[in-house]
Amino acid sequence: MGFNSFKRALWAYHLNTGSCNGCDIEILATLTPRYDVERFGIVLVGSPRHADVLLVTGPVVRQMASRVKRVYEQVPDPKMVIVVGNCGIEGGVFHESYNLVGPVDQIIPVDVYVPGCPPRPEAIIEAVVKAWVKLEKAEQGVR
Repeated sequence: MGFNSFKRALWAYHLNTGSCNGCDIEILATLTPRYDVERFGIVLVGSPRHADVLLVTGPVVRQMASRVKRVYEQVPDPKMVIVVGNCGIEGGVFHESYNLVGPVDQIIPVDVYVPGCPPRPEAIIEAVVKAWVKLEKAEQGVR
């Protein structure tokens, strides 16, 4: 399934739940002219209410747990959640911190994982495409 087969743009909202910002920088790198994901219709939006995908970076720190749930609830259905980086997947370098309430999938459901510290922009783009395919199937009622 190529990029041209999608019927619409994919809007993503980025949420940092307590990371070191390495993954955030790599997400922004996907928007640079080298990768230019906007040419495929992938756009970062400023509100979760306008998003199709929630890009989450970092482990969930205690103060962010309720906020992560609230942001997740604000993304309209059908929605996809992508966790970017080892910290959001299993805690990464912060895994024994007293202030963590767990990886992202212990707080909200996750659809796609992007391992790495930080993951390469190509891996992030591949994960967004996987989420896009899942979202298209969800909209068509296919599992």
